[in-house]
Amino acid sequence: MVSPDGIGELLRTIRERAERTREQQAKRMTAAGLVCTVENLKRWETEKRLPTPVWRPAIRAVYDLTDEQLDQALENTRRQQRMEDDDVKRRKLFTLAAATAGFAVLPGIAQDREGIDTGLDADGAGDLAYLEGAFERHRGGYNGRAPDAVLGEMREDLALLASVLRRPHPARDRTDLARTAAGISGLVAIVQHDRGDQADAHRWFATAAKAARESGDRRMTAWVLGRHAMVGLNYGAPGQAAHIAAQARREAGAHPSGAAALAAAVTARALAAVGDLSGARQAVDDVRTLAEQLYGPESADTWFGYPAQKHAVHLSQAYTLLGDTRAAYRAQDDALALTTSPSVMTRALIAMDTAACLRVDGDPGAAAAMAAAVYDRLPPAYRTGLVHSRGLLLHQHLDGAPRRLLGDALA
Repeated sequence: MVSPDGIGELLRTIRERAERTREQQAKRMTAAGLVCTVENLKRWETEKRLPTPVWRPAIRAVYDLTDEQLDQALENTRRQQRMEDDDVKRRKLFTLAAATAGFAVLPGIAQDREGIDTGLDADGAGDLAYLEGAFERHRGGYNGRAPDAVLGEMREDLALLASVLRRPHPARDRTDLARTAAGISGLVAIVQHDRGDQADAHRWFATAAKAARESGDRRMTAWVLGRHAMVGLNYGAPGQAAHIAAQARREAGAHPSGAAALAAAVTARALAAVGDLSGARQAVDDVRTLAEQLYGPESADTWFGYPAQKHAVHLSQAYTLLGDTRAAYRAQDDALALTTSPSVMTRALIAMDTAACLRVDGDPGAAAAMAAAVYDRLPPAYRTGLVHSRGLLLHQHLDGAPRRLLGDALA
């Protein structure tokens, strides 16, 4: 094969000779081990982006290249281009093998957050249409994927966002970019929250709130704050959660929205956790009223919407903390009936709420046995973070043999 000028020419030439479309190549790349989209291939072939090291095995297999050919093509491209963010673009994607290594091993995620955060202090520009599409694509939730897998799929978009924020941009586009940055940063924060990396979740939420405020979108700000409140709520700081949730409610205002409903739901759970039962019940009434008025995108089954299934999950936890087990059981039944996706985490959390209700109803042995069984069945990727925290909360309210049983499972 004649030495190509760069990686783009090499990949285009091979694809054209084989008369394969980008869609076919993307499917073959995905089958080789990593989720690959047509947009990935377009960016490589047009040399807008270079493939990161994690893609090398799949590229070699699908395009029938040697290491030497791939190395030469990449080096030629690097010589031709002045790359503003060389350190970001050369950083490796972490692989799914990191899923069992714990949240301490996340190469590049912290640097990306710092780049996004820094970029919010200056004008920038970039492919807004792509990034807005990326936000829409990523906000759909886990859909059966482990949290680390979701972060892996977002990794290149985070690097692109950090780069775009550093470039000059018209004021109106800058506003849209800040809103997109808030949304994408908020999604990363949600995943970090679910994984149990509280410190990094707080940092990503702070960056998301900074971007949301720059955009001037109060609904986005309310959504970020409502989600941020859940860190304290789920990891032992309900007072902090109540404070942040109150801020979210002020930002959301009186108009019904998914963000307003989320803020009210988190408020109900936080107030119940700190013992303000009257305030919690009022917040439950508020969220019920709001949820009945939502439609369209506001009630969509995404991380940005507040669908009936999410409403039932929040009510399950609120009623559990209030000690109203009859209402909690009904909410759990509703949540399970509405959970049609293969959501491992959601089903585990609902079961943990049921176990907590069994304890309140006077059967600590059954509560411990159920919670231990739920935790034992979890895949390794879900054994840290949110489900573990919910199990620990129940463990704190047990004693004797039930406490030992659940403690052994959670250890």
